[in-house]
Amino acid sequence: MFSPLKRLWRKYLYLYRNITYVRMLVIGIFLGVLTGIASILFFLGIEYFKHLIQGQWAGMNLPAPAGEAMFHGEGAEHYRPWIIPLSCAVVGLVTGWLVERFLPHSINGMTDGTDAMIKAFHQDRGVIKPCAPLIKGITSIFTIASGGSAGREGPISQIGAGLGSWMADFLGLSVKERRILMLTGAAGGLGAVFRAPLGGALTAIEVIYKEDFESEAILPAVISSVVAYSIFTFAFGTEPMFGIPEFSFSNIFELPFYVILAFACALTGWMYVRTFQYLKYSVFEKMRAKVGIMWTMAAGGLIMGMFGMMYPKVISGGYGWLEQAILGELTITTMVVVVLAKTLATSITLGSGMSGGMFAPALFVGGMTGGVVGFSAHKFYPDVVAQPGGYVLVGMAAFFAGVANAPIGPLVMVCELTQGYGLLAPLMLASAICLVVSRKTSLYENQLENKFESPAHINDATINILEKLHVSDFFQRGRVTILEESITLKALTDIIAGTNEFFFPVKNHDGEITGILSLNDVRNLLYEECLFDLVIVGELARPPITLEENDDLYTALLKFVDSDLGQIPVIKDNDPHTILGLINRADVFRAYTTHLRVIQAEE
Repeated sequence: MFSPLKRLWRKYLYLYRNITYVRMLVIGIFLGVLTGIASILFFLGIEYFKHLIQGQWAGMNLPAPAGEAMFHGEGAEHYRPWIIPLSCAVVGLVTGWLVERFLPHSINGMTDGTDAMIKAFHQDRGVIKPCAPLIKGITSIFTIASGGSAGREGPISQIGAGLGSWMADFLGLSVKERRILMLTGAAGGLGAVFRAPLGGALTAIEVIYKEDFESEAILPAVISSVVAYSIFTFAFGTEPMFGIPEFSFSNIFELPFYVILAFACALTGWMYVRTFQYLKYSVFEKMRAKVGIMWTMAAGGLIMGMFGMMYPKVISGGYGWLEQAILGELTITTMVVVVLAKTLATSITLGSGMSGGMFAPALFVGGMTGGVVGFSAHKFYPDVVAQPGGYVLVGMAAFFAGVANAPIGPLVMVCELTQGYGLLAPLMLASAICLVVSRKTSLYENQLENKFESPAHINDATINILEKLHVSDFFQRGRVTILEESITLKALTDIIAGTNEFFFPVKNHDGEITGILSLNDVRNLLYEECLFDLVIVGELARPPITLEENDDLYTALLKFVDSDLGQIPVIKDNDPHTILGLINRADVFRAYTTHLRVIQAEE
């Protein structure tokens, strides 16, 4: 009765143990469950404490996007804006103490949680200490809730990546699989909090490179993102983040305005990155050297809080203001001011070292930039630019494509946010142009150009080339000088004098290969005449090293390295004692160089 089930189970175990894709897909499902639950807790924490601090204590009634209006609309009777700088300063002080105590190295060389994930992928073998995402996750909740200009996407990426790293260690997986699970976890977190499963997955696998993406992580990342998204929407519903009308592109004469939008996003992207880098390294890093991490973060929180008290539009993520911009409820002047103010506020918050992500503020600045272009064009050309709100959405994707070198994920994400592909053409055009114009700008400090520059793929070039080449095509066929084990040292000197070879296979009286004799091993004995009749070849030979015709050159390379021989005998596949010829170490290097030049010429 149960025999078919047992056979299926055994087949599953075989596939799980022997096929990496199967193993990663199965683990991706469980990782998606974990990141989905973590995303729910993280989102609830931000929304609850944001309502408590900003709404109940400070008495602010800030707008929220339609899909996230959970605790809003119940503002306090008394307006106490001084709560914002006070709470930001306290959060900065506590965050600084925690970082100084447990994560002192996390403050240097990283932009945010996403950049920390990128650094762990490339430089730390995919290892993330469990305390890092826990501390950064909790402190990010209170940074955003207290009014700090930061986003939740960076922290949830680090939390998901941390869960992936932990699961890989728990299951005893390889370094390569740990790196894949890092991206798988990050994809789950992004897909859940954005309610954009495909966009989240694609963003996670492409943001680690400027000109490449981690193709091996696509399937598990998509699976994890779908599972996490399903769990998240089970708790909060499938309603998209923004309550906006459907947008479409139908007028070809709009294309020049989208080109202008791309250049505008490239300009504001350059300003966004340079402002952050200046405040982080020229202001707060110098302050940190004098007063320490804790007081620097407290100062950053206090400055941010005072800024937010005077201009509430820069507080937290700002998605509510983005929705108003899409709906045309903000003036062009307001959007210009918000672009500058949000850039400065985010640089203060994250430049001082407080926790949070650059992702949401980047979308905010990009969206407002798009709004300025769209509504300005609509003012002068209303018949051509009939839906200026769509420029806000296109600006979000184009801006992030430029500063993060990630064109595909944000593009798909915007399509999922709008639940339609009506803006696909302008999204592709603006993202491509902004990406090219902003090629020297990068928001993430640990982002590398491509796989060839990453330590995660340091062996790929050599292995991929040499594994495709075989010994049979490169060894020297022909007569090989073979020595008998019983040959004396005196006879050996006569043989060496009559040949130019340096390495000799050694056989016993049954014709079996028993060793390899290297001329370097006997050089010092060749002039010891007293040993000529006492020492035989069998006593001088090394253990046998051979290669078969069908072996690849990577196997040959490893044997050359392990044996330190210059030549290795090549034998028949089905006859281990018939020598067909010798392959030189130089033959392997020559084959690699020649094949690499062919590949480069084809590219």
